[in-house]
Amino acid sequence: MIKKLLFFACLIFSLLIGCKKDGSSTGPLQGKDDAAFTIYENSFLEGLWKLNPDWATSVGYHKYDSLLFVPDDKIRDKMVTFAKVQIDSLSRFEITQLSEGNRMDYHLMQNQMEQIEWSLQQQKAWQWDPSSYNVISTFAYILNEHYAPLSKRLRNFYQKMTNIPAYYKEAEKQLRNPVAELTSLAAEQHLGGVGIFEKDFADSLKKTNIPAAEQKLMLDRAKVSADAIRAYAAWLKALKNDKPRSFRLGKDLYESKFKYNIQSESTAQQIFNSAVERKKYLHREMAKISKKLWPKYFGSKAMPSDSLELIAKLIDTLSAKHAEPGDFQSAIEKQIPKLTAFVKSKDLVTLDPSKPLVVRKEPGYMAGVAGASMSSPGPYDKDGNSYFNVGSLAGWSSEKAESYLREYNNYTLQILCIHEAIPGHYVQLIYSNKAPSLIKSVFGNGAMVEGWAVYSEEMMLDNGFGGDEQPEMRLMWYKWHLRSVCNTILDYSVHTQNMQQQDAIKLLTREAFQQQAEAEGKWKRVSVSSVQLDSYYTGYREIMDLREAYKKKLGDKYKLKEFNEKFLSYGSTPVRYIKEAMMTVKTGGGSGNSGQ
Repeated sequence: MIKKLLFFACLIFSLLIGCKKDGSSTGPLQGKDDAAFTIYENSFLEGLWKLNPDWATSVGYHKYDSLLFVPDDKIRDKMVTFAKVQIDSLSRFEITQLSEGNRMDYHLMQNQMEQIEWSLQQQKAWQWDPSSYNVISTFAYILNEHYAPLSKRLRNFYQKMTNIPAYYKEAEKQLRNPVAELTSLAAEQHLGGVGIFEKDFADSLKKTNIPAAEQKLMLDRAKVSADAIRAYAAWLKALKNDKPRSFRLGKDLYESKFKYNIQSESTAQQIFNSAVERKKYLHREMAKISKKLWPKYFGSKAMPSDSLELIAKLIDTLSAKHAEPGDFQSAIEKQIPKLTAFVKSKDLVTLDPSKPLVVRKEPGYMAGVAGASMSSPGPYDKDGNSYFNVGSLAGWSSEKAESYLREYNNYTLQILCIHEAIPGHYVQLIYSNKAPSLIKSVFGNGAMVEGWAVYSEEMMLDNGFGGDEQPEMRLMWYKWHLRSVCNTILDYSVHTQNMQQQDAIKLLTREAFQQQAEAEGKWKRVSVSSVQLDSYYTGYREIMDLREAYKKKLGDKYKLKEFNEKFLSYGSTPVRYIKEAMMTVKTGGGSGNSGQ
């Protein structure tokens, strides 16, 4: 996939690295029990939002919407101090005395604070990642979400714009030998999103009764802001950097980032080794299906002796069925009711029809990393829209568009919609927002989120999704699943083993059967991100292992829907902690979800 909020994932950590922060700390603790921990959690979050107004806005906490901090050394120092104070405060609690849900929160808070220290003092991406300085997504959120009257949101927008010129001037000062690929990405994203200030803000003002004189001041500041954004993009494009930092993270930083971001029981090396073995298994299973399907599509034509060639020919034939370039988004929209009906008919998980799902063209400020994503409402804004963001093919050459559409053919498009929407990200993140604990939503674990989406794909097929074309659908899912597996192989190999572009493209096209356009897009993605690509396979593997263990534990009492909903009830918690909770033998009453 694909960006989710993080850009969920994905977004929280970049906001931290961008350092829109102010210093704060919590008061002294009173007691060590669950009641004291709940009080501490509330003060912890308030302090965090005061330091991180953009992050607060993204999760639906709007007290600090009008603030934008300039990302200088003082702000980073305040954030590091905050993290140290919270780590010390957490150490005063006896974790064994806390409820199951609060123990999970404890681990998530501790991990996040340690990660903040590490990212600012060890990784130091603020020195070499120009894309970490980007204010546009928060302004777009304020403009487009309907959590408050439009006039109030626009006035916050106006006040927040005050520091935009200073913000980008400071960004230019902080950057040292930036990564070339991230420099290009940052320029692309800023130019793609500047319309928020140049057009969208003005269009929104026309819908209000804000006095004309006040509107003029607001429009003047929007122009200054847009000019500052364009100037930053121009500065990046003109930047002479003879010795840029490599985009490759290196093994030591990679293992540390994996530990904090993925929060797995395994190391990055162990997950890589598992993915290599999984790839071999998938190739064997795909060869079996391809041999059975060969006569249906090729009659008596001689079958290739090379198994990868055999699989590739079947996939190439099936990929010819796809939407037209102009119909790609509408084809996705048509899948949503079909998936909803299937999940209900098989009673796989309870769906909430009250939570809107909107399929939309991917906003410009999100472009350049992946082709489709889910943006879900934050935990403080649970009634907001969930957006299925679809990349546009406008302006693409016919050859590039054809390659892309063959990748997202009629079979794969259905799997994509399972992953992104039902019962994948859209469903999981709604459940996450229902979990009583804000911490589990705020610090949502990307591996659990992505792992669930991958797990849900296989679950749908195992329950008969695909109908009469089950063998074809299964073959194409194996091919799709190779994306998750090879995401891990690719990311680890590139960032720790110096894999070159030509070898990466060969892995993706020959062994993962991807179209050239998809492979080239993935190379771009691995050159502007790290570790996030591990989350798909890691989370999937851990969920499948947990389900098998849980099924064995319950025996005849096991029901798939009960497992799914119990698993989802813990919010976006790392699978290792959900496993600990679900596999613990309960000796008393209650569900074990207290304190969530």
